[in-house]
Amino acid sequence: MKRLLTIAGSDSGGGAGIQADLKTFHAFGCYGMSVLTVITAQNTQGVQGVLDLPPEFVALQLESVVNDLGVDAAKTGMLSNAEIIEALSKTIEQFNIPHLVVDPVMRSKGGHPLLQDDAQQALMAKIIPLAEVITPNIPEAEALTGMAIKTKDDMREAAKVMHNLGAKNVLLKGGHREEDAVDILFDGSEFTEYFAERIRSKNTHGTGCTYSAAIAANLAMGHQLKKAISISKKFITEAIRFSFDLGKGIGPLNHFVKVD
Repeated sequence: MKRLLTIAGSDSGGGAGIQADLKTFHAFGCYGMSVLTVITAQNTQGVQGVLDLPPEFVALQLESVVNDLGVDAAKTGMLSNAEIIEALSKTIEQFNIPHLVVDPVMRSKGGHPLLQDDAQQALMAKIIPLAEVITPNIPEAEALTGMAIKTKDDMREAAKVMHNLGAKNVLLKGGHREEDAVDILFDGSEFTEYFAERIRSKNTHGTGCTYSAAIAANLAMGHQLKKAISISKKFITEAIRFSFDLGKGIGPLNHFVKVD
């Protein structure tokens, strides 16, 4: 059984963050482990509160997991502040964590900031260069590149800029575009596009977390990156299609779906 690690924030509503990642790992038959960076008071209507954990304790969680259980792949989500990023980057490098998928979480679905302003530079300098693949959505890519991204040509250019930050691969997600829901992978030499029908649903809480967790799980299971993304794209599409109408706001995905 593959050992999957999520390094992210806790979502008390269960739709995103650590909770979504662990559900996704389980959906792919992997053993899930967690390093909590932040505790949030959160539900389908938004984020009511955020409590950052001490950076040294975040790093201690990672050391505890790696020293005993080992890690076949890992993903990062909400990292919140520069001090947590600094502590994590040192520990990830120390233990040479394989197949690191970085979801550069900056805002919640409802618009609440999840990455402090002074932490963006630390994310770019310390975490992104350690990634096998980063998975920004368009607003995150705009923040990382300083570009306005409207067209697929814009997406390709932004992917190049982010690749120059040190990431081995960049998967720029197109879900925020009004046109087709195409994601574009840039590996430093060529582009690969991933298409899916656009599912019209308000219940999309945790899509970025789930997608990146699925990619990490499939990398751990031995799939090459392009295949891992293809499987994960199908999974996230079906998870949105059969999402749950829970709560009074943006509901969660259905992590029980099966894909071929």
